[in-house]
Amino acid sequence: MSDLILPILTLIFTGAFAGVLAGLLGVGGGIILVPAFVYIFTAAGYDGPQLMQMCLATSLATIIVTSIRSVLAHHRKGAVDWAVLKGWAPAIAIGALVGALTVSALRTQTLVLIFGVLVFVIATYMAVSRPGWRLAGQMPTGVSRAGFGLFTGFVSVLLGIGGGSIGVPLMTLHGRAIHQAVATAAGFGVIIAVPSVLLFLFMPMENAPPLTLGSVNLLAFGLTIAMTLITAPWGAALAHRTDPVRLKRYFAFFLMLVALNMLRKALI
Repeated sequence: MSDLILPILTLIFTGAFAGVLAGLLGVGGGIILVPAFVYIFTAAGYDGPQLMQMCLATSLATIIVTSIRSVLAHHRKGAVDWAVLKGWAPAIAIGALVGALTVSALRTQTLVLIFGVLVFVIATYMAVSRPGWRLAGQMPTGVSRAGFGLFTGFVSVLLGIGGGSIGVPLMTLHGRAIHQAVATAAGFGVIIAVPSVLLFLFMPMENAPPLTLGSVNLLAFGLTIAMTLITAPWGAALAHRTDPVRLKRYFAFFLMLVALNMLRKALI
């Protein structure tokens, strides 16, 4: 038990930090949780070819809880576009399942490299994007909707995130208001996480840490959920007293550093 004290304390701090960021910036904690899980479990001696699979799966498991809580809160304010969720759900879910199968076929080093590249791209967009940018005046339909949906589900699982980092810019670039985009993208998280986590529960890993079911570590899941539910309201309250645009730029540069560090880990 003494060997677990430091990892437990680190997981508590990580969950608290992810919750504050989620409330403060409207981004899911997964993009922070995954690299944190990698470092925590590596330091605890559980490094291996399937470590990244467990970190992604555990992050996605936390997103089931946080996304449901978020989308219900947004629904009470009438901000969720349920028509978009229903229309996009099949393609996103299929993309998420394909993503989970892809994760199971790749080793940790490859997944860390992919994570680093994709997070750097997302961070760059966050740093340079402007509110007035548009690709079209309405959401894609037909084949385009299927393609974007598959992409959203697939990439989100490779990153262990709920889809907000992809869904929010996707919707705002197609003419949706930011508040509606954030609210609806929270629903993307449920559609992504539920099918992928169900699949990960039947993917056991070698050299698994204690309390791991399939590829989901229940200890990390429980501690993270407990802390994010406590600290997310703190971040939301802080958001009303700060400049969100400036904070978003700072967070983008922070993500760039995280991405570069993950790339360093993958390439050395």
